[in-house]
Amino acid sequence: MSFLPPSTNAEYRGTGASAWFLTFAAVMTLVPGMIHSFLPDGGAGVIAGLDMGDRRDLVIGLFRWEGSTQIAMGIAMLVVSLRYRPLTPLFLALIVVERGLMSLHGWILSPPITGHHPPAHYASPVTVVLALLFLALSLRGRRVA
Repeated sequence: MSFLPPSTNAEYRGTGASAWFLTFAAVMTLVPGMIHSFLPDGGAGVIAGLDMGDRRDLVIGLFRWEGSTQIAMGIAMLVVSLRYRPLTPLFLALIVVERGLMSLHGWILSPPITGHHPPAHYASPVTVVLALLFLALSLRGRRVA
């Protein structure tokens, strides 16, 4: 008995580029997750430029919580991209939803009062467009000669 069931990669009919984009997205999720989890201020001050005021502990705690979810999601994305590729379209759609909501909140519904945007605010709209492109490719399938 193993921890993971056998790979289902042979059943994947989408383009390989979509699975590799998911691998890239996994790494780009794991890195910030580790920063938020393990940097002394979770990246709130040194990266996001937040003035944490007298609620420093709360802000750092929220950043660490986000980092924990990013690490878990990044691991799941990595496992899918490398071992269970038929789930690639689902995970690309989840990226579209997540990054689309992040873009909506970061730029429209609750932009920063200071006007300073953290790196994720810039990367999220780009990620939505790329994830939509690779989602379409993952659903279109490979051409067999």
